[in-house]
Amino acid sequence: MNRRFAGFVVGAMILGVLTGWLCNRYLAPDQRAQAVSGLSLITDVFLRLIKMIIAPLVLTTLVVGVGHMENAAAVGRVGAKTLGWFLGASIVSLLLGIVMVEWLQPGAGITLNALGVSHLATAPTAEPFSLAAFIAHLVPTSIFDAMARNEILQIVIFAVFVGTAISMLEDKAPQVMQLAEQAAAIMLKVTDIVMKLAPAAIFASLASTIAAQGLPILITYAKFVGGFYLSIGMLWALLFAAAFAVVGRRAGPLFGAIREPVLIAFSTASSEAAFPKLLAALPTVGVPRRIASFVLPLGYSFNLDGSMAYCTFATLFILQAHGVHLEASRLVAMLFLLLVTSKGIAGIPRASLIIIMATLSFLGLPEGWIVLVLAVDHLLDMGRSGTNIIGNSVAAVVVSRWEGALDEAELAILALHEH
Repeated sequence: MNRRFAGFVVGAMILGVLTGWLCNRYLAPDQRAQAVSGLSLITDVFLRLIKMIIAPLVLTTLVVGVGHMENAAAVGRVGAKTLGWFLGASIVSLLLGIVMVEWLQPGAGITLNALGVSHLATAPTAEPFSLAAFIAHLVPTSIFDAMARNEILQIVIFAVFVGTAISMLEDKAPQVMQLAEQAAAIMLKVTDIVMKLAPAAIFASLASTIAAQGLPILITYAKFVGGFYLSIGMLWALLFAAAFAVVGRRAGPLFGAIREPVLIAFSTASSEAAFPKLLAALPTVGVPRRIASFVLPLGYSFNLDGSMAYCTFATLFILQAHGVHLEASRLVAMLFLLLVTSKGIAGIPRASLIIIMATLSFLGLPEGWIVLVLAVDHLLDMGRSGTNIIGNSVAAVVVSRWEGALDEAELAILALHEH
């Protein structure tokens, strides 16, 4: 599909914005509501199809990836390198959000009544964060229950145990590995079929959002939205610089290969929607499938760079709008809280909002203040979803290089084709 598919995606984005604007401008309120409902159905069906794929795809590809490791020591070595990179990237993302929101001050001078905050959607319910409960939640009581609920982190834990056990066996359980490889191949083919529907879902998603909210919402929150996307742009630059530092000019083919997954994630505001396409794209630029299958599922739980930058940016924006200033000690405490609570949130609808609400509660502030960012959350979710894809792609390349497994010959061939 490559360039032709990317053209369909871009065309769907443009047509979606235009259709949404026309619906918002020329349809009566009841007609507009019906249009939004019909368009949203298309997006919901597409995302349901994606969620249908995620659990079996993660389980099979991760079992195969870990099972092909030389031994348990290799699993531990790759895991340590992966988590080390994730921790560094997480801290940089959180700090960037703090620095940018303090510099730009997007919440300063906002008149809350003028924004109609009291009329915004009801905020989701946040449960108090507990480190003990989070750790206990990592381990599934049943893999079938975890797959039924799309608990990605629990599936990862189970798959790592199974894959490690296979790698420790002398014969590597060839029949089980063959079954897992065949199942993974089937799920990748199912993914290819589902992804052909992506342009329709992208069109419907953007059209319904603009039809419901209208273009003026972008003007109202222009400073907030613009400030966040400037921060995301700087984070992209840092991630690109990291990739160039690791693989040099050969990073060019990587960015070309992940263009479609990034567009899909950005347009659908869902990192999950781009996971299958990303998993298929990375091996084409020299990232071994065993490493991609290991790093990406972990990245979807532990390396949400865009979401973490948003959590700090949006939290401090809310505080600025309400005239609340944090001293250095509380700011550091908030940083560490977000570093922990932002892990394992993949797959939860509007997960960043839940994390922000938990942070407000931790700071002793009203959780209801979250309503200030709800109106534009979808538009900002597009940016953080695309950033999550880039962050995990760079992580896979970095870990492959550290393992000495990056296929430089393949990258060189692709680089020649680029020129």
